[in-house]
Amino acid sequence: MLAGRLEIASRTFSVREVPEPEPGPGEVRVRVRAAGVCLSDVHLIDGSLTPMFLGAPEVTLGHEVAGEIDALGPDVTQWSVGDRVVLQAGQRCEACPNCRRFRDPCLAVRTRGVDYDGGWAEYALASQHTLVAIPDTLSFEQAAIVPDAVSTPWGAVTDTGRATPGRPAGVWGVGGLGAHAVQLLRLVGAAPVIAVDPLPAARERALEFGADAAFDPADPSLRAEVTALCGGGLDVAYDMAGVAAVREQALGCLAPGGRLVLVGLTPQPLTIQNSIALSFREQQVLGHYGSSQDAVEQLVALTRFGRLDLARSISATIPLAEAGEAVARLQGKQGDPIRLILVP
Repeated sequence: MLAGRLEIASRTFSVREVPEPEPGPGEVRVRVRAAGVCLSDVHLIDGSLTPMFLGAPEVTLGHEVAGEIDALGPDVTQWSVGDRVVLQAGQRCEACPNCRRFRDPCLAVRTRGVDYDGGWAEYALASQHTLVAIPDTLSFEQAAIVPDAVSTPWGAVTDTGRATPGRPAGVWGVGGLGAHAVQLLRLVGAAPVIAVDPLPAARERALEFGADAAFDPADPSLRAEVTALCGGGLDVAYDMAGVAAVREQALGCLAPGGRLVLVGLTPQPLTIQNSIALSFREQQVLGHYGSSQDAVEQLVALTRFGRLDLARSISATIPLAEAGEAVARLQGKQGDPIRLILVP
C-alpha cells in the first residue's frame, strides 16, 4: 500500500509502497478514506517537532483519520467490518502511574502519526478503544479533522481556558485551529468573541465563523479597541499561532484574572516582559495539548444534531500520492487553507 513516511534522523519525507499492516489482538484495520494535513505534520517534517516516544527510525504521518473498518484482530467484539469510524488522535501509554491505576489523564499519551504509525496511508491500524462511530450524515472528510483541528480547540475552550457564556474571549491566529476556536467559542456563548490575524482573508473568515470583531495585530490601537469592546479586557485569550509576539500582545489584552492559553506549538522560548504586572493582576499562562477522551464523541454528536457545521473547513482534497505538495501548500499558506485532506 501507499504511505507517507517520515525518516526522523534526516527529516526525509516520501510517499512509497509499504506492506499492509495486520491487526493484532484488540486492534482493527481501517481503510482510510480521508486524512487531514496539520501544521504539526509540517513541523515534524521541518524538524521543529520531534516524537517523544517513537521506537522506530521512521513513522507514517497523519493523526486526523477517518474510514471504514476493513479487518478485525483477535478479541475485537464491539466493532464490525464496514463500520464508519473516526480515529482518536492518540492513545494511552498503558504504562504510566495513572494508566496502571486506571486514572485520568494518561501522563504520557502516544500521538498517532507521531509516536506510532498514522493515517497518511491506504490502511491504518487502531486499537478498538480509540475508535468513534460516525453517522452516514457526516462525511469522511469532515469527520477526519475532528480529532485535532476541532477537538484541540474544543478542549482549550471548554477545559483549559474555561470560556463562559457572556464573557469576552480572544483568538490569535485564525488558521486550522483558530477558525474552529472562533466557531466553538460562539457555540458555548462567549461574548464578545474577538479574532486577531495579520491576513485580511483570515479576518473575514473569522467574522463568517462567528467572531464579533476581527483585528490586524499590526494595528497600534488594538489593545485600546479590545479593552473598550470588552469593558476592561479579555477573560481568556488563545494563542493558536505559536508565535512569541502573539503571546506578548495577547497578555496585554487580558483583564485582571485573565488567562492566556497556549495552543499553537513552537520550540521558541516563552518570555513575559513584565511578570510583576502578571502577578499583580493575578493572570495565568496555561499550556494546552489535545483534548479529553470524550471530546471527539461530543463533537460528532454536535455535528449530528446540527449544532456544528464543518463543511466550510475542508479547503481542498488531494490524492495521497501528492502528500508532499499538500505539505508545501500548507507550509506556504497557499490559499490560506483551514484543512487540506488527503484521499487514498
